[in-house]
Amino acid sequence: MSGIANSGAGSRRGSMTTFVQVEKEAIILNAVWQMIDGMVNWGMFVKHDKTVDTSLLFETSAHMRLFNILLGDFLSLPQKRRGNPLPFGLIDPPSETRESNRSFLFYLRQICEKPQLGGDAELIREPLEAFGNWLEGVALVEKVWLPAIDTELDMRIMRMHYIKICGDMGKHSFARLQGNVNRICKVLADNGHPIDEGAGFSVLPDFYDWFHKHVFAYHSSMIAEFLNNLRWGIFYYVRPEFIRSFERVDPAPMYRFNYPPRVNEPLARQMYWDLMNMARSEPYFPKLTVSRSFKTEF
Repeated sequence: MSGIANSGAGSRRGSMTTFVQVEKEAIILNAVWQMIDGMVNWGMFVKHDKTVDTSLLFETSAHMRLFNILLGDFLSLPQKRRGNPLPFGLIDPPSETRESNRSFLFYLRQICEKPQLGGDAELIREPLEAFGNWLEGVALVEKVWLPAIDTELDMRIMRMHYIKICGDMGKHSFARLQGNVNRICKVLADNGHPIDEGAGFSVLPDFYDWFHKHVFAYHSSMIAEFLNNLRWGIFYYVRPEFIRSFERVDPAPMYRFNYPPRVNEPLARQMYWDLMNMARSEPYFPKLTVSRSFKTEF
């Protein structure tokens, strides 16, 4: 089916665009939905029909690496450029805040506090908090063997931390891993095994082998379930707005979306349009429940 844009191109508000809250919500929900689509799809995982007590298998190790990289981006904040404020009028999380707020989950929590487009914010909040609480939990990985420093230890690390470290390592070359060296040195120091920077560089491949190829591989089905639940929550949240907004027009099969009164900026209108288009039908990736055997370790 085809759509046509509603009349009105939006307003210009000087050199810096100012977005109102409902516009920001449309932008964030669109962005999060599309980021999840990029991670949890049948191109990334081997397709099957089982949706209860199931697991997901990556197509290849390259797909697992990409999934980790994209997840690391999702669990980060939008980047500032040359000292400019965040895009779309988004705000930084408070300096003293829970760790999962240093990600796009922070902006979803803001939507849950003051929902604009949907009626029942709990549809987003429930899967959001389940994922956030899990990310902030501590993984205990026993007998981690790091041959580069001839050390075996039981390592405790926040799940969100190891995911972001491995995602960053999967993305960047050796020359751009200074930040991760510092993080790994801190992790080992926190676990009673302080090392210097040189040893930190040496241990990078060992850390990646353990936490990407072993721990992340085990957690990936559960992470996909969390993300998929969040995507379905967004769908259910915006579906009433889609029903209100959708209008068929002549000639068939044309249609349009009737924008909320305060969605005026051209970019926000485009994001709203795309969001409503995604809400026209259920997410293509089915609801699933991962087997408990992929949820009890680490």
